Amino acid sequence: MKMDCETCHTQEGWEVNPKTFTFDHRKTNFLLEGQHQVTDCKSCHTNLVFSEAQNECMQCHTDVHSSTLGSDCAQCHTSQSWLVTNITEIHQQTSFPLFGAHALADCFDCHTSNNFAQFEPLQVECINCHRQDYAAATEPNHVAGNYSTNCEDCHEMGAFQWSSGGFNHDFFPLTEGHAISDCFQCHTNNNFSSLSTDCFSCHQTDYNSSTSPNHVSSGLPQNCELCHSTKVGWKPASFDTHNDYYVIQGAHNRIASDCFACHEGSYSNTPNSCVGCHQADFNQTTDPAHITSGFSTDCETCHSQDAWEPAALNHNDYYVIQGAHTSIATDCFACHQGSYIDTPNTCFGCHSDDYNQTTDPAHQAANFPTECTECHNENAWEPSTFDHDGQYFPIYSGKHQNEWNSCVDCHTNASNYAIFSCITCHEHNQADTDDDHNEVNDYVYQSTSCLSCHPNGDSD
Repeated sequence: MKMDCETCHTQEGWEVNPKTFTFDHRKTNFLLEGQHQVTDCKSCHTNLVFSEAQNECMQCHTDVHSSTLGSDCAQCHTSQSWLVTNITEIHQQTSFPLFGAHALADCFDCHTSNNFAQFEPLQVECINCHRQDYAAATEPNHVAGNYSTNCEDCHEMGAFQWSSGGFNHDFFPLTEGHAISDCFQCHTNNNFSSLSTDCFSCHQTDYNSSTSPNHVSSGLPQNCELCHSTKVGWKPASFDTHNDYYVIQGAHNRIASDCFACHEGSYSNTPNSCVGCHQADFNQTTDPAHITSGFSTDCETCHSQDAWEPAALNHNDYYVIQGAHTSIATDCFACHQGSYIDTPNTCFGCHSDDYNQTTDPAHQAANFPTECTECHNENAWEPSTFDHDGQYFPIYSGKHQNEWNSCVDCHTNASNYAIFSCITCHEHNQADTDDDHNEVNDYVYQSTSCLSCHPNGDSD
């Protein structure tokens, strides 16, 4: 190493006073820290060839661990002191972190070398240290039960006791009715390796003895989870897939837990339509009689699942019930008279008798239109809404208002309302009338001429 002599020596003498020595060791590849700061230079520099000084721990310090922990002393030690205060933390970086009871164990419980400074590498599988615990276990007997020697299959490494470690039974959760502490209730004859997780394999007796409903005679599936949970006592059963067959709602909710009410002991051919269960109701109904009236067997056309009555038929799809008809809306027979397949939906279809029997005016004789709504409305037949004033001649207004009693006062031919008479009421002397109209072109002494000149019934 080439250096300036004056870096260490003075001209007064070659001897170096350690107290006044000012060589900056940071300029080398070995920093003086901790105990190295108070160490005599000659302890490391054994000759004057300073470049030959060693900088690896083991080149100066004896390995009391006999290479069982490797050659990197700095993994555990510092230059401050050989004492190690964080052994557990250091151990977490190894292939066997210390958790649970292992974190509290003495080092020499596992590292059993005669030399307390030697820590030979150990195997990290639980069974390598706990084979005697495995062989001595009786509840259950691990050897007889042919238990796995992979202890972590059942025990938690972080537990402080074997029994409180919490056996990892996640492959078959022990909840609710299965939350038992006696393993032998299920694992009989020390069988811990070949039990089935299928419900029926353990609960076949429960299945066979069930009577409400009788699972065997009803042919119910042996997949218990379709209806049951792990709740104690199997109840309440919750057949969640019932909606795949029939949605229980409305009035059916009252019998949702009474399977027999619908199934009557048979679960393989229960109908899922209204009439399938309510055929007797359909057949026995008389108001109206569903069978003879030809009613649809699709009950929901008129009824809801909340209640049979009141029926909620959307009558507007066929005929809108309004006006005077609302008074008989609940009396189906009044219109249908027992037949619901050929009931007309026009006014004349139901009121042809009224049309034929009317005499003032005589609708049939006068050949009135059969479209009743041209003159009448559904609130009442009378008064007629025929617009006589606007279409023909003002009889409800003007000088003729209240001057007549019936249609035949003017329409003298009951079979032809195109014929009318003015002269019948307005009795004129023809000679005088002719004389008064001698200057009127095309004058004729007849009613149609009167209307042509007096369209509003005025005398002027």
